[in-house]
Amino acid sequence: MAIPPHGSAPPLPADPLSPTELLAELRPQLTRPAELLLVQDLDGVCMDLMLDPLQRQLDRAYVQHARTLDGRFAVLTNGEHEGRRGVNRLVERALADAEQPEREGLYLAGLAAGGVQLQDRFGAVATPGVSGAELAFLQALPQRLVAELRAWLPQLLPQLNGPALEQLISRSVLDNPLSPTVNLNGLFTWIASTDRSRSLAVALQEGLWALMEGLLAEAEQVGLAGSFFLHIAPNLLDAHGRERPVWASPQGLGTTDVQFMLRGAIKEAGLLVLINRHIGRHHGCYPLGVDFNVRTAPRQANALLELARARIPAALMPRLVGVGDTITSQPGPTPGSWQRGGSDRGFLELLQELGQAFDRPNRVVLVDSSGGEVCRPSMAGGNLHGLSDPQDPLRLDVLFPGGPRQYRAFFAELAQASPQRACDPQP
Repeated sequence: MAIPPHGSAPPLPADPLSPTELLAELRPQLTRPAELLLVQDLDGVCMDLMLDPLQRQLDRAYVQHARTLDGRFAVLTNGEHEGRRGVNRLVERALADAEQPEREGLYLAGLAAGGVQLQDRFGAVATPGVSGAELAFLQALPQRLVAELRAWLPQLLPQLNGPALEQLISRSVLDNPLSPTVNLNGLFTWIASTDRSRSLAVALQEGLWALMEGLLAEAEQVGLAGSFFLHIAPNLLDAHGRERPVWASPQGLGTTDVQFMLRGAIKEAGLLVLINRHIGRHHGCYPLGVDFNVRTAPRQANALLELARARIPAALMPRLVGVGDTITSQPGPTPGSWQRGGSDRGFLELLQELGQAFDRPNRVVLVDSSGGEVCRPSMAGGNLHGLSDPQDPLRLDVLFPGGPRQYRAFFAELAQASPQRACDPQP
């Protein structure tokens, strides 16, 4: 199910900055931490995507370099910090020491679970604005998802049973505490050799979508209407900005993950939370309020932009660098139209718009994550097919076609160019 070339795909940007040029641009701000904030996704950016997320690995040097960039760097991910699948476990394994990260402040500071889960570099985690009832509903979901898949999959794939079925279900249900997820990659691999692989892939996507929508309806019935939403990766946005699946097609596998997430957990809002906290740390004031979080933030991108323009003094706004890997674009239903999406698109577009509004040379960085075990659109063919389109408002300033390995090398250079000093305490 490799993604074929596409003759009408948009070419790579004519004049992107090289990583070396970006590093040269950022050097002055590295000595003035209040003026720079690099906001980075994790999966597919600093580590390869894996069919089994439990097999992901963080590089030890990357963890150390993130510590060096403290005060200038924050993560923004739909994954989670805590739990057995959390990024904190990857940090501990990378260092081969479960106590060193807390002792030396080596956890990755920033927002996880789409922005709901806040962590400092010592591993102190908070979930502002989340109720006990919401947490209890989420806690019960992984077992429910296992039971539903156990009942449903044999109907679609009757030859799948016994230990093989249980293994694939175990790999597919991600028991994230704040964002229980079903990941279809293992099932896609299992059906890849069949002569009905594409139709079976669509059936898996449709069945999963129906299952998750049913769980949303159940949440409403127990008094949690409006508490949750479904995050789809990769996704397309409809005319109302709602996420919709990308069905498997000759162009690629489409949607692989559906996450059951807390309402408000969108990276665009998370970006403003990180900016607000960055200003608070370096200037001692919180222009959006000391308790500002994604659950109290506006949910529309234009409202977030207007809030920033109205409340954040221009003199305090840092230069922003946004790093992601998941953006999508495919032809729409009418000639000349495009359907765009991707879990990183929203925060990267807002970051770009903030640069225009505050007259800052913000940079949008895209890492090619197609080199891992998960099928993704690639830059390798010299174009952006499946990622962007000729009318795309998102301007890609810097490309890393070499994937996470190339990005980690840049990140190392960035850290090495930073002043070696004791980091300020977290606010």
